[in-house]
Amino acid sequence: MLNGCLAAALVGCASAPPSPPPQAGDVASSAVPEPFWDFNPNSPYTINYDDVDAILKVLVVDVGKSNREKLPPIQSSTGTRLRTKVKRETANEGNRFYFESFELNEDYRPVLRNVRESLERIPDQIPLREFSREEQLAYWLNLHNITVLDEIVQIYPERNLKKEITGKDTFFSRKILNVSGVPLSLDDIQHTILRWNYDDNPLVIYGLYQGIIGGPSIRRWAYTGENVYKDLIDNAEEFINSNRGTFAGHGEVFKVSSYYARNRAYFPNWDTDLKAHLMRYIEGVQRQQLMDSERLVADIDDWSVTDVYGSEQQIGGSFSNSQAAMLGAIGSDQRSAAQVAAEGASVNINYTADPFATRTTAASPRFSRAEDIKLPTSDDETQPTSVEVQAKPGTPTDALDEVQEQTRANQIKQDEKSGQS
Repeated sequence: MLNGCLAAALVGCASAPPSPPPQAGDVASSAVPEPFWDFNPNSPYTINYDDVDAILKVLVVDVGKSNREKLPPIQSSTGTRLRTKVKRETANEGNRFYFESFELNEDYRPVLRNVRESLERIPDQIPLREFSREEQLAYWLNLHNITVLDEIVQIYPERNLKKEITGKDTFFSRKILNVSGVPLSLDDIQHTILRWNYDDNPLVIYGLYQGIIGGPSIRRWAYTGENVYKDLIDNAEEFINSNRGTFAGHGEVFKVSSYYARNRAYFPNWDTDLKAHLMRYIEGVQRQQLMDSERLVADIDDWSVTDVYGSEQQIGGSFSNSQAAMLGAIGSDQRSAAQVAAEGASVNINYTADPFATRTTAASPRFSRAEDIKLPTSDDETQPTSVEVQAKPGTPTDALDEVQEQTRANQIKQDEKSGQS
């Protein structure tokens, strides 16, 4: 049964003129499955991601932008000679996900899996071709990232994911998804659908969470059609201006993340294309060093899973105050970071997980039209829900900043496409 909003969406989409399909040669060369060719640039419809927001807002710890400082040497705790092996240059970087909550309570796992399966079923209700390219991009990024989280939950507490990312048979390469009747892998999304449908625009790679510190950060909210390019630019700037993204080498050599090598197709003329791309976003002294360099070497990596405890845990000892402060960010509505540091690195698991479980099981429309949007009132705010209705793409939500940010995003998007021609 279709709810009223969804039925209205189908009627509205039926009246919109279909977009012309790609040329036969383009389709043959791209291998993008037919259900994902088309889009509707005038689509008034958006996809609601309140369930995805519920997961990310509760379980993602935002560590902020990198200051490029190394982690101080970790001293062995009294009574042990053992230490956790970490990459000091990158250990403080990249947002973290509270994988530990799933290990401590397996009841949370079906909730995450249900959200993943719900995202898979979206095109069975309204075909993707009825949405704009921006809305489709947000959909693919959210589906990819929720799937990565779900897969890592199954293998956690495995903390080094190198084999899962570079091995021959990994959850990235296996056909673990089914969208519009098409079996898909995460690699299919990254290297085929997104690459070809978005004209080799390298910005898209910054929205693809890999589960490791050495990749783009997981964000604390879902991507939306309205904000997807703005958020991708934010992720690009954060990653490029971090030790796990770029680092000045010696002489003519400039070091970059191995993530770029795994996405080499976006940079066919490696040194020229990648350098031009990085120069759009890099800041500080690294900018001049990149400009003066003659060769880019992709040898920066950190395969550590982005959990909260593991990468900085001291074997045989307690957690440091800085780690307690990081954990405090999860339960900040309950205890301040200072309280956590003073009382010890403990998190109220029920507090952390209950909003997550409640919000992701609440019934709310997955689709909406721009004219159906109802902004919350003071009475609405008392209701236990995480719904944040998304406006029609292109509609400002903040009169002071949104227009300038969207204009900037559109300009960079166009520049990226021009740079690939």
